[in-house]
Amino acid sequence: MSISPLSPAATFQGVAGSGYLTSAQPAATGGSGFAASLAGAVDNLQQLQSTSNQLAVQAVTGNLDDIHNATIAATRAQVTLELASTIRNQGVDAFNEIMRMQA
Repeated sequence: MSISPLSPAATFQGVAGSGYLTSAQPAATGGSGFAASLAGAVDNLQQLQSTSNQLAVQAVTGNLDDIHNATIAATRAQVTLELASTIRNQGVDAFNEIMRMQA
């Protein structure tokens, strides 16, 4: 039994099909790269919630063949929303800490 070596973290492209990580490109200079990443994350969150809502409506109306898809979509939307909320809270905490610093 052979064990294959791990690939470098820089080549990690994200979990297949998860939508959490989309690329391992280096960050752009300035704030435009961060703004684009943040906008993309919010768009992804909205799309996950929309999919979850559509599958939930299908489940309630009896048009859903596989309840597992609805459960997985709802869980993905919930975890992504919790992640976005945590990132927002950390950003607010960092801003407040910076404002408390003395010159």
